[in-house]
Amino acid sequence: MAIQENPYLPPSSRVADAIAPDGNYVEGGRAVPVGHSASWIGAGWRIFRRQIGVWILLAIVFALILIALFVVPILGQFAVTLLMPVFVAGMMAGSRKVEAGEDLELADLFAGFRRNTGALLLVGVIGFGLTMAVLIPAMLLTGAGAVLTAMAGGTPEVAGAGVLIGFLVFFALAIPINMAIWFAPALVMFHEQPAPRAMLQSFRGCLKNLVPFLLYGVILFVLAIFASIPFGLGWFALGPVIAGSVYAAYRDIYTGR
Repeated sequence: MAIQENPYLPPSSRVADAIAPDGNYVEGGRAVPVGHSASWIGAGWRIFRRQIGVWILLAIVFALILIALFVVPILGQFAVTLLMPVFVAGMMAGSRKVEAGEDLELADLFAGFRRNTGALLLVGVIGFGLTMAVLIPAMLLTGAGAVLTAMAGGTPEVAGAGVLIGFLVFFALAIPINMAIWFAPALVMFHEQPAPRAMLQSFRGCLKNLVPFLLYGVILFVLAIFASIPFGLGWFALGPVIAGSVYAAYRDIYTGR
């Protein structure tokens, strides 16, 4: 005889932890019109506006965690890089809840510590390794250029040009790394993808939308200037808006919604 479950009992697993994968997943993402970049930011603003107080509290707690980690020499910076995808995944989960009409909670910031934590940490490890792989050669190039300039009796302007070239080399090589990391937390969180595959899918999705992301970056740059003017306090609003916009871009590119 089959045992029937009591419909009045609470679920055996926490509803907040049971994140169903988004349907209509688009492998590698899809190309979207340039104008969608502005709509991502608009969607991020709407997600923030629905629960402004909780989002600001979440941003403050997140900022305090980052400050506490940065205080620790060397290891603190590594910890920030390692844990960033975990916290971003929590913000993605929180954005999804708000979009669905549910209440955002401070605990949502730590959702990545309850689900797919290993894969999210691996995204941070791979990102850190790739960043070091391009940072060290850029530093060596800059240092070697400065030494050779000094030995040849070059002017400070020439030495400065060598430093600038090293910086530009690092910046150019860092862009693909950021492309690989950008959507990886959402793909790990919502689609159970392993870290390397999630980063590959993130890179492909960004590559298909270089022009929209260029406009997206310009808009965020302007907003960042205004957010930084009042002692940086505007970031407690802009930070959640950016998180919501990343979620909106993920939905647009990888689910077609």
